[in-house]
Formats: sequence, C-alpha cells, structure tokens
Amino acid sequence: MKELSIFIDESGDFGEYAVHSPYYIITMVFHDQSEDIQPAIYKLNQELSYLHLDNLCIHTGPIIRKEEIYKNMGIDERRRIFNKMVAFIRQINIRYKCFFIEKKHIIDVVEATGKLSKQISQFVRKNYKEFLSFDNVKLYYDNGQVEVSKILASVFNTLLPNPIFRKVMPKEYKLFQVADLLCTMQLVILKLESNQFSKSEMMFFGNIRDLKKNYLKPLAKKEWG
Repeated sequence: MKELSIFIDESGDFGEYAVHSPYYIITMVFHDQSEDIQPAIYKLNQELSYLHLDNLCIHTGPIIRKEEIYKNMGIDERRRIFNKMVAFIRQINIRYKCFFIEKKHIIDVVEATGKLSKQISQFVRKNYKEFLSFDNVKLYYDNGQVEVSKILASVFNTLLPNPIFRKVMPKEYKLFQVADLLCTMQLVILKLESNQFSKSEMMFFGNIRDLKKNYLKPLAKKEWG
C-alpha cells in the first residue's frame, strides 16, 4: 500500500488586514511513507537531548522572536535549535508547497477562503496523477482554524477518492514541526520582498545575504513545483 502523508500548518488569521498580520499562509509538507525518515528523527531527538531539550516541540516563530519557552534562551542557543531543524529537513526526502494571500487585497473571509481553495485545487489538479498513484492520502492538521479545516475538506474530498483526515498534536510529529518552520520561512520571504523585515528577524538571521545562502536557497530545493 502506497501512502502519502500531508502535514499542514498555517500562519496568520482570517481577520481584517493588520500591519502585524499582512498575509495568510497555508503550508503542506508531503511525505511518501515508503521513505524511511526514522533514523533522521532519532538523530535530531538525540542532538536535542544533548542540549537538555528532550521532547521539545520546535516552534519556529517563537524561536526567532524569543517568545514562549525560548524567552530565557540566548540567541546562540535558539539558533542552534533552528539550525538542527533545518539540517533535519535537508536530510530527509520530503517536499513542500506554500499557498498564501495578501490580506489587504481581500474583502472578507469568504473571499480569503475562496482564493486559498482555488490555489490548492489548482495544485492538486496539476499533480493529479501523482496523488492518484497513492493508495492512501492522509492529511494531518491540528484543527487550529476552522476555515482551514473547511478548505482542506472541501478541496480534497472533491478531488481525491478517499482522503483520510487526522487531527494531530504538533509535539507528536516532527513533520508537523517542519511544516511550521517552512510556513514561518515563507512569511520571512514575503516580508523580505515587501520590506517589512522586523528587527528580531534581522537580529536572528544576521543579514539578508546569509539568510538567503544558509536557509532560503537550501530549503527551496525541497519545494514541490
């Protein structure tokens, strides 16, 4: 049985446009279950354990902004965690795709969900044969936002024979944490392109040249075109 797992995360909200939340992003990480990533997961967990961070659920936004459980960590420690996660992504055989809208061009939640649904539908149709080559397609989402759950159900139930939906806890799946990182990095790209790069982001990544060389270009190789 061939199985495709899709781990989904989002960034932003469906409220009105605001400077602190200009975009809405949905990121999907695709993993062919025939590709064994358990050795890489074991290695990542072991390296985090060496840092006394057992069972850590890696949440990228707070790492960059020095929030939540990372608020008492120095920048070197936070970078170390982030770099280990990026190295993990580069080691494993996955693909990802980001779908996004700029909220200042959106009238309301109906238009927002419609535009995102259209983007995802077009992507699935473009790669329809590949999706159909799998016996099972399982979608993993934490049901964080009702609108996203509705988009996923609408698109995948319409286009695929028998998609399977699973509610997840982020800490249980490293690939969900991967989706979170890639979602955050897509936001970084959009803010970079629109000259909205924050002080905390600049401080964390050092400079734009290093950001592109060390992170954006390597991660882009995993994108599903």
